[in-house]
Amino acid sequence: MTATNGIISQSSPYSVDETIDRLVAVLQAKNITIFARIDQQVEAEKVGLSLRPTRLLLFGSPKAGTPLMVAEPTIALDLPLKVVAWEAADGKVWLGYNDPNYLKQRYSLPDELVKNIDVVAPLIHQAFL
Repeated sequence: MTATNGIISQSSPYSVDETIDRLVAVLQAKNITIFARIDQQVEAEKVGLSLRPTRLLLFGSPKAGTPLMVAEPTIALDLPLKVVAWEAADGKVWLGYNDPNYLKQRYSLPDELVKNIDVVAPLIHQAFL
């Protein structure tokens, strides 16, 4: 796992689709809303461009996100939470998401609200079990 420019990236032992499917299953089991699932590769193909498998997942809980937006409305630029899975040129699959500590600093969030967005790593861990 690496963190660069506020983004945490970790390798996945699964294909891009299976990585996202496994995460979706965990989210659904926890009644976490899935707002969108975007196949970036298909969208690229629609305009005649080529892209390795890349999937973006937007998810969250209005109960957790709303207090953050009340405290700092511009955090809506980074909410709902997002995870991107992609296949690198070497065939390795990666999963990336915003580092909650980066978001804390970016929006000057108090510690008690950071816990509302510090959930991605544990969810990914569950998906990879």
